[in-house]
Parts: sequence; structure tokens; C-alpha cells
Amino acid sequence: MFVQLSLCMSIQKDLQYYKFCSYGFLKNLRFFDAFFILFLVNKGLSYTEIGILYAFREIIVNLLEIPSGIAADSFGRKNALILSFLAYIISFVIFYISTGFWVFLIAFLLYGIGEAFRSGTHKGMIMRYLQIKNQGKLKVSYYGHTRSWSQKGSAISALAAGTLVFFNGDYNSIFLFSAVPYLLNILLVFSYPSELNYTSKTTKNPIKKVQSTSRSFFGILRQPGVLKIMSTAAFHTAYLKAVKDYIQPLMVQVALLVPWMLKMPANKKNALIIGAIYFIIYLLTSTASRKAGLFDQKNKEIVAFNTLIIGFAAGIVCAFSWYWHIYWLALVAFAVVFVIESLRKPILTGAIADNVPNPILTSVLSAQSQLKTILTALIALVFGFFADTFDIATAFFAVSFTLLSLSLIIKLFSSTSLTNL
Repeated sequence: MFVQLSLCMSIQKDLQYYKFCSYGFLKNLRFFDAFFILFLVNKGLSYTEIGILYAFREIIVNLLEIPSGIAADSFGRKNALILSFLAYIISFVIFYISTGFWVFLIAFLLYGIGEAFRSGTHKGMIMRYLQIKNQGKLKVSYYGHTRSWSQKGSAISALAAGTLVFFNGDYNSIFLFSAVPYLLNILLVFSYPSELNYTSKTTKNPIKKVQSTSRSFFGILRQPGVLKIMSTAAFHTAYLKAVKDYIQPLMVQVALLVPWMLKMPANKKNALIIGAIYFIIYLLTSTASRKAGLFDQKNKEIVAFNTLIIGFAAGIVCAFSWYWHIYWLALVAFAVVFVIESLRKPILTGAIADNVPNPILTSVLSAQSQLKTILTALIALVFGFFADTFDIATAFFAVSFTLLSLSLIIKLFSSTSLTNL
């Protein structure tokens, strides 16, 4: 513990460190996140249609994930990030003007393109920077610190979004406001040093660049230990990504219980309560990310499995609490799922970076993200169907219990240990 604390204290907080932190903070100023499901429901979409849109987005990400990672490693990570943010911004504009399912499909398409070119790219740049500075041993603590600023961005975003909806009375405008920090992030990425762009140096021929990167990439993926840690990381992330927005109707139920807000219009009441709850949750996840380095020297297999089980078990508690109308306990349980994810991500990202050469790290992280998108699409479809057929509480239980059971079965029959990586 003392050694790890010393490592955390020795992080070099130079200008690039603050740029990394600022990137995460700006990236998570997505003001629509806190009200996304409510926005779509308000537009007349059913939960099944929402599940289809979510699954469609994940399919797009899935199709582009590995090609985008190889392109980033071959032709430049800065270039990939800038393309990503441009796709996001166009999708925000379409969300602002959209009125029906098919137009939303175009917005989700562009959003998926943005996700594909962003995922893994910035992590690869951080790991490359630590490699240049000979600070590779600090990767979990360093990434945990920078990711904590992402969570602070989410916290501020939730409060700001609540304020905007409170005064404007509608959800549409928050998409336009979300474009501003993404424009700022384009300028920020432009300012990153050229060595972080990390294009392949083996040849100037673009076809040979892709071939070289691809050979290294698929060679690494043949290692069973790397595959296991990728799947372990993807499992919980996919679960949270697929179900996290469905907690918003629960927050609406909590808003109804606040006595001094009974006479307030529904939209304004929901805006204040949802913004405040998300603010608290993201402050907790920010702290969890920042403290992830304390677990760096523990057995990663044990930490990964235990946190996976805790996350799914918390989802089951959320389901039962919601069904029994104990809404405060359901919120606490779901907050645990958020916190667990923020604790896991730096640890497992660091574990992958320990065992993958940096020139193909973005490609491998993209492969992990591709697995996540496949799982997210499946979970989103199942969740939407159960929510429409029964109710959201039943959907939470069905998905959480199934994933918990699968995790225990996979653990039982698994033979490859992360400690042997």
C-alpha cells in the first residue's frame, strides 16, 4: 500500500497531464446524457424502439471498431480523434432537429462513428506518453487520475443540464450546448505534441502500414491471457452502457416523492432531481477512478472477478428495490454499478497495456471495445423487449441475473489466469 501511494504521489503533473485531464472533462460534458431516455420517450418512441436504436449504434461501432483502431495506429491518433468529434457534433445537430425514428437512426449512425474512432485512441496516447517519459509503472494511477476528471465532467454536465432544462422547459437545446465542449476538444487535440500522433514508422506506404499493424494486432489477439482480460473488461462495461440510461425513469419516481416540489411543473422538477442525483453519482465515480491505483499491485484476476460479481449483484438489488417501490435503495444500488465500473476501468486498461506493444495498443483496445459493443447491442435489445413486455424492474433483474450467472459459469470453466499473462 505504501509503495502504491508513493507511485500516486510521483505522477508528473506537467502541461500534457492537464491537457489529458481537460480532454476527459470536455468529452464528458454531454449535457443530454442525464435526460437521454426521457428525451427519446418524449419524442414518442417505445422502449423497444429505443433498444433497437441503441443496438444499431453498437452494430455501427462494432463494424468500425477494429478498422478505426488500425487506422488510428497506422495514420495518426490525433487525426482519428478529430474525425470522431466531428461525427459527434453532426449527430448532436441531427438530434436537435429530429422528430421521428428514422431520422434518429441517422443521428445514432453518426454517433456510432464517433464512438468507434474515439474508443481506445486517447488511452493509447496516454500510454504512449508514459512510455516516452519512462513512467510506464504509473499507468493505472495516471489513467485513473485523468479519468477522474472525465467523471467530474459528467457531474458538472448533469448539474448544467438540469439547470438548462429547468429554465428552458425542454430537452432539445441540450444537444446544441453539447457541441461546444466537443469543438473545444478538437482544438485541444490539435495542440497535443506530434509524437503522440504515433503513426507507424515502418514504411511510408499506406497499404504496408496497415498490413504491418494488422499482423502485429492479430498476433497479440492469439494470446489467450490477453483475450481473457479483454473479455473481463468488456463484460461489465457493456452491461452499464446498455442499461445506464434506463435509471432516468426511476429518478422521475424519486422526484414525485419530494414533498416541497409537489406543485412544481414535471419537467422542472425532473430537471432538478435528475441533475442533482447524477452530480452525486459522478462525484463518487470520479473518486473511484482516482483511487484505482491503490489496487494496482493486487491480483488483477481476483479484483476483476470480484468487482464484476459485485456490479451484477448490485443490479439485482436495484431490480428488486424498484419492484418493491424502495426507490432510494434502487438508486443506491445502481450508483454502486457506476462506481464499480470506474474502479475497474483503469485497472484493466493498465493490465492490457502491460501486455500489449504500444504501436498496436489502440487496435487492441478497439478490439476490446468491439467485444463490448456486441454485448451492449445484445443487452440493449433484450432489456428493451423486457421493459416493454413487463416493466423496467423486471428487465433489470433478467439482464443482471443472466450476466451474473454467466460470469460464475465462465469462472468455473476458465483455466487461464491473468497472473500468467
